[in-house]
Amino acid sequence: MNGADASAAGAPASDRPVLVLVGPPGAGKSTIGRLVASRLGLPFSDTDDMVVEADGRSVSDIFVEDGEPVFRELERAAVLQALCRPGVVSLGGGAVMDPRTQADLAEHRVVFLDVRIADAAGRVGFNASRPLLSVNPRAQWTALMTERRPVYERVSRARVDTAGRAPDDIADEVVTHVGTHA
Repeated sequence: MNGADASAAGAPASDRPVLVLVGPPGAGKSTIGRLVASRLGLPFSDTDDMVVEADGRSVSDIFVEDGEPVFRELERAAVLQALCRPGVVSLGGGAVMDPRTQADLAEHRVVFLDVRIADAAGRVGFNASRPLLSVNPRAQWTALMTERRPVYERVSRARVDTAGRAPDDIADEVVTHVGTHA
């Protein structure tokens, strides 16, 4: 474990998020994360937004110009930073595939926001801004979920189904979970 990894894993509880949201594209991690953070009176961090802020380019541009490995390095740095902040954190959909991140999440309250493909398609539109879903997005999303679902389930303490539900209802369930599992 390098120094940065150790700092995320060993951060005092007051310097750690109260909740980390994981799930596939279109599950509502950013939307629900913002709502939950607001309800709890806490700051919100989105690792994709952190990458964009740090690099100055969109996630899609990073993928196209530099490739996925460069994006994943930037994403890993954002995850380490986010896991050392108080508040609510939303991880990018693929961040959990890094074994180091999986290990770091063992010390956090993680909620898997699950969604069906029909709802995900309506939320993200399977457009070009999702680089891993740019060619045959439905098949790619299904393949991503087949690969990632076991990891989402393994790193999380709870699963919340977002399919067909309003963001406020989902946020209420997540907040209830946080309160009852403190």
